[in-house]
Amino acid sequence: MDLRRLIQNTDCQLVRGDALTEVTALCCDSRCAGPGALFVCLPGRHTDGRQFAAQAVAAGAAAVLCAGPPPDVGAAVVETENPRRMMAVLAARLCGEPARAITMIGVTGTKGKTTTAHLLAAILQADGRRVGLVGTNGVCWPGHRHDLNHTTPESCDLQALLRRMADDGCDACVMEVSSLGMKFDRAAGIEFDVGVFTNLSPDHIGPGEHADFAEYLHWKAALFQQCRAGVFNIDDPWVGKIMDNVPCRTVTYGTAPGADVRADSNFALTREGGRLGAAFTVDGVRYTVGMPGAFSVQNALAALAAARVLGTGEDAIRRGLAAAVVQGRVEPVAVDAPFTVLIDYAHNEAAAESLLRTLRAYTPARLVAVFGCGGERSRLRRFGMGSVCARLADFCVITEDNSRSEPVEHILADIRAGLKLGNPATPFAEIPDRRQAIYYALAHAQPGDIVAILGKGHETTIERNGVKEPFVEREVVEEFFSLPSPKGEGGPAGPDEGRLFGGRP
Repeated sequence: MDLRRLIQNTDCQLVRGDALTEVTALCCDSRCAGPGALFVCLPGRHTDGRQFAAQAVAAGAAAVLCAGPPPDVGAAVVETENPRRMMAVLAARLCGEPARAITMIGVTGTKGKTTTAHLLAAILQADGRRVGLVGTNGVCWPGHRHDLNHTTPESCDLQALLRRMADDGCDACVMEVSSLGMKFDRAAGIEFDVGVFTNLSPDHIGPGEHADFAEYLHWKAALFQQCRAGVFNIDDPWVGKIMDNVPCRTVTYGTAPGADVRADSNFALTREGGRLGAAFTVDGVRYTVGMPGAFSVQNALAALAAARVLGTGEDAIRRGLAAAVVQGRVEPVAVDAPFTVLIDYAHNEAAAESLLRTLRAYTPARLVAVFGCGGERSRLRRFGMGSVCARLADFCVITEDNSRSEPVEHILADIRAGLKLGNPATPFAEIPDRRQAIYYALAHAQPGDIVAILGKGHETTIERNGVKEPFVEREVVEEFFSLPSPKGEGGPAGPDEGRLFGGRP
């Protein structure tokens, strides 16, 4: 598409170069620029994208979009007051407005976005639809998957992904829409058929994110200005603020009286083999979800309500909820052993406490927590993780978790201090190598135990000394059970390396 057509009827003005310059792609990272690209100079906290315009043009970029004085480069230059918003508008136009060709569902909230999005995708798949997913776990649709740098990608990348989904036959896309994604116009111009609100609590407040909780709430609520229908958690204390002045149709879900989609407050815990779950009832119909606890029921209700708004049949809803598995979110790993193994992304005190309390409700013989904490991050998180795991687990295995460039022994010392604060009587083992730590926990697991491996969840790498190496925890667990020699009741042999504190594992 030539520049003239691309910027027609927008807040853009060509200030230098040929209006017939052909544009084939948009990018905002000069390292991704190539022949035919329109490079968008985004303002940042520390640098201005105009500093990289020459680099983009040298790589073949045909034109540059910017605010303020134009950079001196040998390419066409387009000016606009708001490069981020214009990038979203132009990317959608260049890609042929792909969001208009497929059903778009946006999910926002502090917690539960990833699980809710995956549950809803599973329901739509059970209904025979071809579904794309965009969010924390990356982007995927049948036959395709790759990681993302942001929960909600930059608009130039998002529109290109939607175009690929539509061209590959997808008729629906479920995406997590973060507050920062809204603030930075990554989803600008997309009309969502349904938006979903899960819950709200303080998060992402600080330099480079949100100035305060009021701003955070504002950008969470902003999604519903772009929706035809909104689905809201009536049990959340902030739901009234989120629903204020929304122009779309509203549907509520929860356990409180008055919810449009209301579940009975009494739900049942289920445990089939090594898989933990919950069963709940809506309008006299029983649904099951293969994930434990009250928060899983809330996420399932959100997906159920959104599916109903989309006209999905009840049979597909039941089958989708029952079959769904979300990588790294209380993810069960099928093992040939008399105990349960779960992988979860919980990497702070609040998330770990919520998960461990939920698992306690399943009355395991023992609750074993394997965890570490990230390097070059707040030491308070380490004390908190140590404290809550010592209080709620029967046995802990402390280890590394993306130590980055910080010595692992420094991180473990802080976790040990947290363990002592939480419950000095809780026995634990200290094994710095995460693979060996997981092996140790599995080798010493006993019948009826729940082994919860916390912190990394869906991640596919581990970072040590500034270098990322492949590391998929599900594969590590499976690898352990392929080892040859049995040991005790827990299965194959594992290492006895590391230090043991407070008695037998």
